[in-house]
Amino acid sequence: MRAIPRFSALKRRHLWLAGGLLLAGLAVALLLRGGPGAVAVETAEAVAAELRPTLFGLGLVEARRSVLVGPTVAGRVLRVHGEPGDTVAAGQLLAEMDPVDLGERLAAARHALVRVRATLASAQAQVEESESRRLTAEASAQRFAALRAQGFVSGEAERARAHEARAAGAAWRGSLAGREAAAAEVERLAAEVAALERQLANTRLHAPAAGLIVAREIEAGSTAVAGQAVLRLADDAAFWLRVRVDQGRSAGLAVGLPAAIVLRSRPGETLPGRVARIEPLSDAVTEERVAMIAFDAPPSGLTLNELAEVTLSLPPRRAGVVVPPAALVRHAGQSGVFVAADGRARFVPVRPGVRTGEGVEILDGLPAGTAVVTARARALDDGDRLRLPRGGA
Repeated sequence: MRAIPRFSALKRRHLWLAGGLLLAGLAVALLLRGGPGAVAVETAEAVAAELRPTLFGLGLVEARRSVLVGPTVAGRVLRVHGEPGDTVAAGQLLAEMDPVDLGERLAAARHALVRVRATLASAQAQVEESESRRLTAEASAQRFAALRAQGFVSGEAERARAHEARAAGAAWRGSLAGREAAAAEVERLAAEVAALERQLANTRLHAPAAGLIVAREIEAGSTAVAGQAVLRLADDAAFWLRVRVDQGRSAGLAVGLPAAIVLRSRPGETLPGRVARIEPLSDAVTEERVAMIAFDAPPSGLTLNELAEVTLSLPPRRAGVVVPPAALVRHAGQSGVFVAADGRARFVPVRPGVRTGEGVEILDGLPAGTAVVTARARALDDGDRLRLPRGGA
């Protein structure tokens, strides 16, 4: 059996030397790359720049003007003449309530009014007649009083004429009272007729303005209470969005700011709009403000309560120092950034300001030109060794 040749001592030394050189090269490479345990990071420079903040919110399509059409008194819905989606004109008949006996009561009141007006006319004639008799009797009494003074008539005749004058005056005053009573009755019945006419008219529900029927709340045959809606109308030419935005980022929100609207039904289309109104009452629970966003040109086919994403462009802001959003972290309960200094990570607490998708404003704590860590292989601690990419940041 042939023996396997053994390496000479010189060859063994050469092998050990080559292995040592390889290990030394690896050690140098590790030292150049940060050494064992170094965290691979990427950095960016903090710069002075202008921020164009945006404000994002979710909203719902609403009608700027909506109307509830319903009865003013309780009653049964007799007929409904509109369906959701119908466009109606101002004054168009939309529904009818059961008038019950209103028609008969109105007819009876009208007949009574005619009768009382005739009574008033008769009372007026009686006033005129009694006034004529009163004037004649008074003239006769005065004449007889003058004749009695001259001795041409007796005192009894004078007293008889005076009595006739007083009786005629009393009859005249009675006729005046009768006329006033008849006039009051005419006024009462006229008011009753007018009230019944209004009640009967209220059983016919008309559109107060042109619009779109968006909901039918009650079907024919159902009973509606006073003030309950039978149909809901909306002005389809004045749809807008009720948008909720974060209070903490709403500085600069003002009427007239441009808005980019993306409707849920049109995910690939951005519609322009403007802030039309800012509600003065915020939501204390959700810490949100409410803004009404109007379309520059409302698209066709809008539906109420459709969800929309809205991005508002706030006024540009000149920031002192801006860092990428990824640079801002929370460490030990503080907001700050990790700075690459001499190959190690140093945590620097900062006070952030406006935040956008392009950068974060640093109000104080960080000078411009500082290299900040923007990407890291793992979470950093203060003092960790860093391994930067070849060629710098």
